[in-house]
Amino acid sequence: MKSSYVIALVIALAAAGWLASPYLAGSSPSEAENIQASVQPVAPVAKAPMRVQVRISVAETRINSLVLTGQTEPSRHATIRAETAARVVSVETEEGTPVNKDDIIVRLATDDRKALLEEARALLKQRQIEYTAASKLSSKGYQTQTRLAETKANLEAAEARLRRIQIDIERTVIRAPFDGVVQTRMVEVGDYLGVGDPVALVIDLDPLVAVAQVSEREITGVATGGEGKVRLVTGDMVDGRVRYVSLVGSEGTRTFRVELEIRNTESRLAAGLTAEIRLPVKAVEAHNMSPAALTLDDAGVIGVKIVDGQNIVRFHPIQLVSDGLDGIWVAGLPREATIITVGQEFVLPGQTVTPVPEGSTPTSRENLSGSAS
Repeated sequence: MKSSYVIALVIALAAAGWLASPYLAGSSPSEAENIQASVQPVAPVAKAPMRVQVRISVAETRINSLVLTGQTEPSRHATIRAETAARVVSVETEEGTPVNKDDIIVRLATDDRKALLEEARALLKQRQIEYTAASKLSSKGYQTQTRLAETKANLEAAEARLRRIQIDIERTVIRAPFDGVVQTRMVEVGDYLGVGDPVALVIDLDPLVAVAQVSEREITGVATGGEGKVRLVTGDMVDGRVRYVSLVGSEGTRTFRVELEIRNTESRLAAGLTAEIRLPVKAVEAHNMSPAALTLDDAGVIGVKIVDGQNIVRFHPIQLVSDGLDGIWVAGLPREATIITVGQEFVLPGQTVTPVPEGSTPTSRENLSGSAS
């Protein structure tokens, strides 16, 4: 019985030795090492920084403009009204006709005014004789001072009456108050006009005025005398000068009226045209770029991603200065900036990247705005 225990123990020890042997299943020591090495974990390969295309941009001085929508208006206009009552006997100027100051527009009937004029002249002559005689008699003591004063008052009244009649006759000829254009004529031959009745509307188109409303937040940058540009709906681009800035805002809109004066020789440009008005407000340092370089941060702020001196991505919010056919001009970047133009949507601020010049061709192992293959 004991011999069977001994035999079992010997067999167990032999099996344990065989399992611990490096010559497992007839393998050599080197083969065992290879097997052990084959099951060791492989160290991860370091991921190459993402490649992005960049362009070095240097800021330029740009004039920041305030862009407004307005319309053109005459620099001045006047509704001419009758200053005496009479019938229209002649129309001298048609609508749309240019006129110079004091050109005749309408003539009114003089009726009995010329007869009254002759009567007033005769009376004046009589009063002059009476006053002269009273003066001589008074100097010799034959005329009282009261009588002398009476004749003088009569003379002055006669002179005033004559002048009133002369003015009334002058008012029968209605003239242009300034150089301009007869926009509208309200009367025809045969119409009877009372004092204050409208006769014609005369407008002055040289200079022409471009008018716009400026918000209360932007009005501080606009000053009288400043230069501006006006683009009309007709396609004309003209220069203007700020001639008026309202000091009181509109109660309803909180906006301020601004007027730009435009030279308009020969009245080539019309009033009532829609106008885009650009007013220079201040000079800013701005970069020119394609709108495609713009991106958004997590908060939805629009900006541009650049690469700093350590090849780390930085995000800068920007302000749009102006746009045109050559791209957009933005402020808010460093004066010299390495702007990411391709791949900005695939990298994050703080990430290290490999910048390559704009237009570079990616290699077989690396793709722009992608990970290493």
